Amino acid sequence: MSKSAEGLLEELKWREFLHTATEGVENELSKPGVTGYIGFDPTAPSLHVGSLLPIMGLVHLQRHGHSPIAIAGGGTGMIGDPSGKTQERKLLSKGDIEQNLEGIRSQLSHFLDFKKKGNSARVVNNAEWLTTISLMEFLRDVGKFFSINDMLAKDSVRSRIEQQQGMSFTEFTYSLLQSYDYLQLYDRYTCTLQMGGSDQWGNIVAGVELIRRMRGVNVHGIVFPLLETSKGEKFGKTEAGAVWLDPARTSPYKFYQFWFNTEDRDAIRHLKLFTLLSKERIAELESRHRSAPGEREAQRTLASEVTRTVHGEGALSQALRASKIFFGGEIAGVNEDELLDIFGDVPSCEIPKAKLSDPGAPLIDLLVAGGAAKSKGEARRAVEGGGIYVNNIRVTEVDKNLTLRETLKGKFIVLRKGARNYLLVKAV
Repeated sequence: MSKSAEGLLEELKWREFLHTATEGVENELSKPGVTGYIGFDPTAPSLHVGSLLPIMGLVHLQRHGHSPIAIAGGGTGMIGDPSGKTQERKLLSKGDIEQNLEGIRSQLSHFLDFKKKGNSARVVNNAEWLTTISLMEFLRDVGKFFSINDMLAKDSVRSRIEQQQGMSFTEFTYSLLQSYDYLQLYDRYTCTLQMGGSDQWGNIVAGVELIRRMRGVNVHGIVFPLLETSKGEKFGKTEAGAVWLDPARTSPYKFYQFWFNTEDRDAIRHLKLFTLLSKERIAELESRHRSAPGEREAQRTLASEVTRTVHGEGALSQALRASKIFFGGEIAGVNEDELLDIFGDVPSCEIPKAKLSDPGAPLIDLLVAGGAAKSKGEARRAVEGGGIYVNNIRVTEVDKNLTLRETLKGKFIVLRKGARNYLLVKAV
């Protein structure tokens, strides 16, 4: 949906994107067709949900009639940004970086329009200029504009120097390289805006100053807040690790569940940051969320909107079906991959297939063996109380035996105690 060039800053403000900006950025963004960029580090073949905030920054830039550039850092990726890091990154090979860049380009196409007339998005690899300039040329033409005192004062540098392992010269030069990126984008595409997380403020300001001194032009920067959950945890991190945009790394079901499990206090803010829902629609959801938080309508909408954008309508339908199964829906017909995706993280136990031959294995024994009940007495009481389910179907027979007829795909039986206390029995 195209919008006028006016109002970008206002939208960033109400969506809680704006952390800090350079003086005069309002005047810059009032101009039509501003070109702005954000850099993405190709340290993996996929972006993760932590990358979504800057991606959405580019989305809003394009929706307001401006031209977004995503820098895929094939050059700076060989160094690694030290911002927010306590130790030096492992350096990647050129082959690894190229492979990672391909994955990033593909994922960005879900968000940005690369064919839009007038303000199409573009992906640029900074290896194009960083790997062709000589060291002497770089030091002579660029390095002389940087003060060692200013560089040492940066939080990302000072915090590392104070630690025992220190910082290598390689990482120390990163700020110069990022500043040079901005200069190159200004020269090539008249790019006058750089955006990024608030940890990039020092690097962005350095680039702004380099262009002012070398080209006599005022360019600008905007930084977004670094997200933490209401619990003070880093956004996008789970017990299982990062939540990736690549469905091969994080399935659409688990991706959906990540958003659906958003804390109540974070739900409305995340709707503002990670969806394109209107101010009025989000206000409506906020009102319902306050009056009936247990219905989780805000989280359900958030999960659906983001999953649809990243993975498509078909994947969202699969994720919704899997979620329904986890909450007690019909299991029959689910394939093995889906079954393991849904129940792969629940407690499990194994039983020889021979024991499932007629007359089968007592359900009570399996509940105890798998830890779903502490004793046979507790297991019997749970069955009598209607709290035990086999493949999401309630069991009423205390003396029920499980046989191969109850297995799914001849391999699994899903036991449930109560609402969501699952046990996956694997027939081996």
